[in-house]
Amino acid sequence: MNVRRPHISAVALAAVTALGIGTLSACSSDGAAAGNTDKFDVVASFYPMAYLAEQIGGEHVHVTSLTQPGQEPHDLEISAKQTAQLEESDAALYLKGLQPTVDEAIGQSPVKTKIDAATLTSLEEHGTEAGGHEDEHAEDGHAEDGHAEDEHGHEHTHEGGEDPHIWLDPVKYAEVAEGVGKAFEKADPDHAADYRKNTAALVGTLTDLDKKFETGLADRKTDVFITTHAAFGYLAERYGLTEEAISGLDPESEPSGARVKELQQMAKADGVTTVFYETLVSDRTAKTLAGDAGLETDVLDPLEGITDASRGDDYVQVMEANLKALQTALGAK
Repeated sequence: MNVRRPHISAVALAAVTALGIGTLSACSSDGAAAGNTDKFDVVASFYPMAYLAEQIGGEHVHVTSLTQPGQEPHDLEISAKQTAQLEESDAALYLKGLQPTVDEAIGQSPVKTKIDAATLTSLEEHGTEAGGHEDEHAEDGHAEDGHAEDEHGHEHTHEGGEDPHIWLDPVKYAEVAEGVGKAFEKADPDHAADYRKNTAALVGTLTDLDKKFETGLADRKTDVFITTHAAFGYLAERYGLTEEAISGLDPESEPSGARVKELQQMAKADGVTTVFYETLVSDRTAKTLAGDAGLETDVLDPLEGITDASRGDDYVQVMEANLKALQTALGAK
């Protein structure tokens, strides 16, 4: 795994695609594999990166995703076939720190253009708690051992390290889009004008989305929301909310009994009504906590992939569904 592989033929690459490597773009023939088209061939690590590549590249790109729809991206293991696919591509677009096997494979790949979205905006450290309001529980001794307070007095756990979930903040995602657009312009200068135009359009869409969140969450009864997976720290900080996660940055980690008890007490104190879970990970923990605390459950989608269960067909539609879910949970008018 993750070793350099020799150049393979177009026939072999087409067979690789037929075996299930997901092609997202409608901009090229269905049978074409990465590196085997007359377009700018981009391998994207997972859906948020593929969405950027398709929106910015438009008709000039052929985009292939390493992560299948419905597959939890944190769990991805790169196959030898996918390693070969990388070698045949013009560019690789990924988010370092989210998928270790992808980081390793791209690092060892000879692909000429490697675009790390984590370098195109600023990353922060988030643990099970992240947000932008003053911590009402600081006096309870939570700011001890592994915690640090921000300028608002709100504590942040540092157990999770740098949080890669930047795409859930439309402002940060727009910053990444601008960087991807510039990288495409440099790597494929013949279509630079179209890449600039498409990037500007996407940034405009994300700016509008940011305004919808800001307006839609402005008048609310509570700032606190509970999730199973600490994916929404950037979104929380952007709009002055506080995310309390049952687990940390790893969606599969199990919470301690003490953490569950703490969340139950917090829900009562902060007027929390809802425990959010996501579509790609089991909802068992969320429903157990909600049942014990007398709370509702709902979906807050971290947009790591689009499936039939998603509340929308693309990034913007699912983010708008997330906004509606948050408005309901937070009592926003």
